[in-house]
Amino acid sequence: MGWRRTALATVLGLACLGLALPQGAFCAEAEEAHYVGSKICGGCHPTQYASFMKYSKKAHSSKSVRLMAKGLTTEELTGCYACHTTGYGRPGGFTSFEGTPEMANAGCEVCHGPGSTHTETADPAAIKGKPTIADCETCHNASRVRAFGYKPLLQGGAH
Repeated sequence: MGWRRTALATVLGLACLGLALPQGAFCAEAEEAHYVGSKICGGCHPTQYASFMKYSKKAHSSKSVRLMAKGLTTEELTGCYACHTTGYGRPGGFTSFEGTPEMANAGCEVCHGPGSTHTETADPAAIKGKPTIADCETCHNASRVRAFGYKPLLQGGAH
């Protein structure tokens, strides 16, 4: 089954470049990776996954959202989901605690990006291998650091 996905991804990629099929055919599907969840990452990266689950606060980030949810407006809660869950509002990402419980915490893909292409091809270039401070600042920006005292820690218990 894996080789079929790889072959399909190759054909779709060539189609988007205009090399095999009419340009525009299937390009949206070929270009946009989707979220797969940290457990999938753990299949090939068991040591990093075990360390992340044991030591990283991100691996349990939905606990604080669930505790505070009753006192928050829908807009405030949505703001929490953007940083405390995986892929909120994006293909394959968190939609609700009931519907996508495997995406309820800030998992591997929050820092490394959507993993579907990487998991299908095993291509290291298909995932962000080394996140930067700029990647962290999506959530750990100046206003949140002031408000909550959170500072980005690269590799902070994650690996």
